[in-house]
Amino acid sequence: MPNPWDHKYPSPLAGFEDAPPLSDETNEDGKSLVNPKRDGLSDAYHRFTTPLRSDRRGGFDVHIYYFQQNPEQATYARQLWERIRREFPELRVYKFWDRPVGPHPVAMFEINVFTPAQFGAFVAWLSVWRGPLSALVHPNTVVEEGQAANEVELRDHTDRAIWMGERVPLDWAPFGPRA
Repeated sequence: MPNPWDHKYPSPLAGFEDAPPLSDETNEDGKSLVNPKRDGLSDAYHRFTTPLRSDRRGGFDVHIYYFQQNPEQATYARQLWERIRREFPELRVYKFWDRPVGPHPVAMFEINVFTPAQFGAFVAWLSVWRGPLSALVHPNTVVEEGQAANEVELRDHTDRAIWMGERVPLDWAPFGPRA
């Protein structure tokens, strides 16, 4: 597992340095805060934020895990895979693996999403339909000059990952230093 202190994080307030202070005013519910008005929606509604990929690789991978020795999970996973292919034909759906592959220690299948709209629709849908299965949702970030691809991939699978259900411990060896 990488040490999060080894990575330098840019300020999330970049671009808002000169914004006026936020109000403490609450909405009618008495709990939520009144946010400042802005012209239009954030660009994040229309395209993935930098450095997420916007090429044919896709901005996010979703890995859905099942225990291949558990007949109920294997059946459910196969049915979910088929349903995803039928309901979301615009997504890239990969082979249904019946064994561990790469850093994934149990059987799984993978989906790529390419737009924020696909991400929002699919992840919300998956939160209901994943059933007893776990899912790893991780970004695919662009490898910039001076960065090691394996380190970027490791960060995508750890620091930047989102888990649905129980976390499945991955095998980090494939992300180790490359000669």
